[in-house]
Amino acid sequence: MSRRPRKGRPTAPRRPPGRRRTRRTSRRRADDQLAGLLLAAVVAIAVVVTVVNWLLAHWWILLALGVLALLAGGGWLYRRQQQARWEAVRTQGLRYALPDLDALHHSRFEDAVRDLMRRDGCPDAVRVGGSGDLGADVKATDPYGRRWVIQCKHRKSGLAGSAVGTPDLQILNGTARQVHGADVAVIVTNGRVTKPAEAFAQQQRLHVVDRQTLGTWASGSRPLWELLRAVPPPRKPTALS
Repeated sequence: MSRRPRKGRPTAPRRPPGRRRTRRTSRRRADDQLAGLLLAAVVAIAVVVTVVNWLLAHWWILLALGVLALLAGGGWLYRRQQQARWEAVRTQGLRYALPDLDALHHSRFEDAVRDLMRRDGCPDAVRVGGSGDLGADVKATDPYGRRWVIQCKHRKSGLAGSAVGTPDLQILNGTARQVHGADVAVIVTNGRVTKPAEAFAQQQRLHVVDRQTLGTWASGSRPLWELLRAVPPPRKPTALS
């Protein structure tokens, strides 16, 4: 007659030795990292205390460094003020002849348009032309609060170069107001503008500065908004309104 096996408590499966070693190793690494951090903190505190004590014992070094910093800051501020004065003098008397503008690189032509806007009283005028400019090469705010967005088209050969056409105006029309928030959208060129482009500009309330208007603006002292027709009224009343 066969015996039945005794019923007892089920024995828990033993964990593999490899898993226990992995946990012990992880704990050791964590303990080592904590010890390393504590040691680094102690060393850092000791270094700071040593440096502070040394500086307190040699206070005259801090005084000399402070004096040198003040002198350097004063010199830098003086140079900035001098540069601002010279820039103001330069922009107030800024003049360009058309041959000078023709000889410029296209990026320098954009700089010239920016400087002329600053001369006219737009200190925030900035050149933003480049890849991905979305039709804006120069942006500025005039003394009447109007936002100007200008697209520049430079031609090395002047009137003999390719004419500015309707597609150029369409790009400006599509981005100047919607993307850049322009009150006045302008295209400036030292070359020619086609008749269809002029008609399109008039229909879309865009402003064209052709070679003749550019020559008058760049060589004179009148601001651009006095040379253009149908410029929007001031956005807000000012002392010049």
